Amino acid sequence: MKKGYFITIEGPDGSGKTSLITRLAPQLKELFADQLVETREPGGVRISEAIRDIVLGSKYPEMNRRTEALLFAAARAQHLVEKIEPALAAGKIVLSDRFVDSSVAYQGGGRALGTTAIRQINDFATNGLQPNLTLLLDLPSEMGLARIMKFRADDVDRLDKDALGFHQKVRQTYLQLAKEFPERIKVIDAQQSPEKIAANALQLIQESLKGWI
Repeated sequence: MKKGYFITIEGPDGSGKTSLITRLAPQLKELFADQLVETREPGGVRISEAIRDIVLGSKYPEMNRRTEALLFAAARAQHLVEKIEPALAAGKIVLSDRFVDSSVAYQGGGRALGTTAIRQINDFATNGLQPNLTLLLDLPSEMGLARIMKFRADDVDRLDKDALGFHQKVRQTYLQLAKEFPERIKVIDAQQSPEKIAANALQLIQESLKGWI
C-alpha cells in the first residue's frame, strides 16, 4: 500500500492559516476525495480538544511555560496515535493546521525554553514523525496582531494576548526553521491577497505530491 503524505500549515497568529485552509481544503477534496484527512492542533481528537480548552483558554492565566509546552506535546501524542498515524498508514493525505514546528516556535522561541528542549519533548511525543511538506505563512508580527484585533477580537486566545516581543520571537524562530529545513518548509508571503496565498499553496502542494501520486 502507498504510504500516506503529511502536509502541515504553520504561521504566527494572524497570518491567515484558517483562511488558507478554508480555501484550500475544498480544492484538495476535489483532487483527492476521501483520501484527504483534515485536522488541527492542538485538537483533532477528543482528549486533545480537551487539552486545547485548557491550554488556550483564559481560565488558567497562572500556567507555567513548561506546563504549557508539555500540554501541547501531550495533545499532539494523542492526536497522532488516534488520527494522524492511522490515516497515513491507510495511504491518505493528512492536512493539519499546525504540528511540531508550532511548539518549537511558540514555546522554544517565544517562551524562551529553547528549540532543542522542545524538539526533544516532541520527538518523544511523536516518535520523531515529520511532515512531508510544511507551508509557512509569514508576515510581520505587528500586522498579524492587528488582523486579530480587526477580524476576531471576540475570539482571542491566551497566546494571542502575549506582548509584541513574544510574537516577534515566534516569527523569527519560524523563519530560522525554514532556513534549517528548506526542502520541507516553504515560506509563503502572507501579505498577499487570500486568493494569491491559496494559489501559491496549491501549487506548492501539487509540486510536492508529484513523486507521491
